[in-house]
Amino acid sequence: MENLSLLMEGFANALTLQNLLFALIGVLLGTAVGVLPGIGPAMTVALLLPLTYALDVTGSLIMFAGIYYGGMYGGSTTSILLNTPGESSSVVTALEGNKMAKAGRGAQALATAAIGSFVAGTIATAALVFVAPFIVSIAISLGAPSYFAMMVFAFIAVSTVLGTSRIRGLSSLMIGLAIGLVGMDATTGQPRLTFGQPLLAGGIDVVVIAVALFAIGEALWIAAHLRHGKPVTIPVGVPWMGKEDWRRSWKPWLRGTAIGFPFGAIPAGGAEIPTFLSYVVEKKLSKHPEEFGKGAIEGVAGPEAANNASAAGTLVPLLTLGLPTTATAAVMIAAFNQYGIHPGPLLFKTEPVLVWTLIASLFVGNTLLLLLNLPLAPFWAKLLRIPRPYLYAGILFFATLGAYAAGLQALNIVILLLIGSLGYVARRYGFPVLPIIVGAILGPQMERQLRRALQISNGDPGALVSEPVAVVMYTVIVLFLVLPPLVRWARRRAGIVPSGAAGPGAGGLGVGAASTDASSTDASSTDAASTDAASTDASYTDAASTDASSTDAASTDASSTDAAPEDADQSDTFVR
Repeated sequence: MENLSLLMEGFANALTLQNLLFALIGVLLGTAVGVLPGIGPAMTVALLLPLTYALDVTGSLIMFAGIYYGGMYGGSTTSILLNTPGESSSVVTALEGNKMAKAGRGAQALATAAIGSFVAGTIATAALVFVAPFIVSIAISLGAPSYFAMMVFAFIAVSTVLGTSRIRGLSSLMIGLAIGLVGMDATTGQPRLTFGQPLLAGGIDVVVIAVALFAIGEALWIAAHLRHGKPVTIPVGVPWMGKEDWRRSWKPWLRGTAIGFPFGAIPAGGAEIPTFLSYVVEKKLSKHPEEFGKGAIEGVAGPEAANNASAAGTLVPLLTLGLPTTATAAVMIAAFNQYGIHPGPLLFKTEPVLVWTLIASLFVGNTLLLLLNLPLAPFWAKLLRIPRPYLYAGILFFATLGAYAAGLQALNIVILLLIGSLGYVARRYGFPVLPIIVGAILGPQMERQLRRALQISNGDPGALVSEPVAVVMYTVIVLFLVLPPLVRWARRRAGIVPSGAAGPGAGGLGVGAASTDASSTDASSTDAASTDAASTDASYTDAASTDASSTDAASTDASSTDAAPEDADQSDTFVR
């Protein structure tokens, strides 16, 4: 009951006229930017983050919640109408949604995506209300060894488990940790990697890192593969569904929510696996399996609900443990840090009004999103026709402006260009971007917990395994690293899988590997394991013409680079 009373207090703050206006602006801006081709939620949030600087902390986070959900909805619009997923988790939505749009049912596809997002977001946020305080009550009793172990687990999860190449993932993590080392040593006061620049003594601003990796890096990547000619946008009317569409959609919405939230709530989660699982489940349970691959509405409703439920679930480890498990969550930590607020178990104790206002604003933003975007869908579709050179020139301009505003220092622009170039190189050679920013954010925190644990134990390394949670974390890490190669080796010995059939790192979680392994992707397959959403249509892929090992050219979420560095079928797809 205490949680409900705190939530009601949060609603009282979120439902003031001023805060409702902030939420409305956030939803409109988030959708307007997120609906543009090649821009996913992470890039949307990173690009619009500087706009919240002028607001107080409550108004800023309320607007941020609207931007967050608006960016999520915008990604589904581009997937359905242009067959251009803004992130890897939207690929399954594009698989069926674009087929529906080409069959003249784009309005119904957008409607089931919007309503499914609302249902999943509302249920998942309600689950957050009850799950988060329970996790906090456990997390408060944990010591430095347990927190250090959890951060190591988060590093391993984003670097190896969900990726297709462990070496590339760990290399990206090392780069992120090196960026996190820049600045003054908190214990000794010695400068580290500052290159004689006093302005670097305080470290590199997380906002600059996020904007550089997602906005600059992505814009450079798209520009390098930009082709002439406008993509054909499928016009839509006001999206709505008939009785048959409602009957076929409501169960997939609920099943997708049930599948997506647990994956988002665990530190090794992510949205790629639950969207794939939801697609498979709906295909198995559907009374019309023959429609899958041709535009089945269940194939849009279920995965889209799973995607949004997973997105809400990522707030559980973010708010309670301070662990960002997706690129969007990593940018959200930057939003907290700009006000000196550090997510973690003490956040619910030190800033209860702020936290519960944020959770209440998620409900408000989700509702506004549904009410606004159903009638405004034809307008958002017109934004898809903006010429790409103008679009990305604008992105570069606002990204540079936002980086300068972060500290009013010209050095930030230089850092922006350097790290942005790093983001481009990472995409070019298939290195996941998510471990870079997670390493830069969590690296200093991990170092602080490690030093604290060793100082308490007078330098005894045995203290790192002195708590049960730490032992469990290390055990899980060992299983994640050792078990998949052993399983693949045993299968090869038994002749079940030919040698080389599985891509590097493909065994991380089984399902994720099946959905992203380039060697298992069939151009004509309609199974969810195939992420080639338009290989059988009259379309072409930008990245496929240059390097099959390159990353998703349309993706901005670092998880897409993590999910498909060797697969080019998730990149910008245009209709000839």
